[in-house]
Amino acid sequence: MRHDYELALIINPEVSEEEGRSTLERIEQIVVNNGGQAVKVNQWGRRRMAYPIEKHRDGIYVFMDLILTPESVAEIDRTLKVSEVVLRHMVKRRDPKAVQKEREERAERAEREARAAAAAESRAEEAQAAAAATPEEPAAAVAEEVPVLSEVEEQEVPPAVEESVEA
Repeated sequence: MRHDYELALIINPEVSEEEGRSTLERIEQIVVNNGGQAVKVNQWGRRRMAYPIEKHRDGIYVFMDLILTPESVAEIDRTLKVSEVVLRHMVKRRDPKAVQKEREERAERAEREARAAAAAESRAEEAQAAAAATPEEPAAAVAEEVPVLSEVEEQEVPPAVEESVEA
C-alpha cells in the first residue's frame, strides 16, 4: 500500500552542485525502483539555519513530495543516514485529506489553464479568419478621415487654455 510522504533535506552548503544533484537523483532512483513516484521537488536553495550543524551556519534546503511504500521509506532513511552530503533529513507522512485537496486544486488549475489556452487559440483563429475575409481599404480613404495637423492648429483655442500655456 502506497502513501504520500514529504521528505525534507538540508544539504551541506560546501558540496558541489553536481554532488547535491546526484544525491537527489539517488533518492528518486530508490523511489522508482520500489514502485513509488516523485510528485514534486521544491528546492529552496541556500538558507541560514537556526543553529549550526557540524559547524555550518547555512544549508541547502530541498523538499520532496513522494508517493511511497513503507519499505522504501526505510530504504531512503538508511541511505540518507550514511550520506555525508546530507546534514539533516526528515520523512513525514502527509495527511490524506490535505493531499486530496491539493490534488483537486492542481486538477482545477490545469483544467482552467487548458480552457484559457483553447479560448486564446480560438480568438487567434477568428482574428486570422477576419483579417483574411476583409479586403484592405485604400490608403486614400483612410487619409480623408484623419484631420490634417494644419487644420487642427487653425482652430480657435479658448482663452483659459492660452493663459495656462503662457504661465
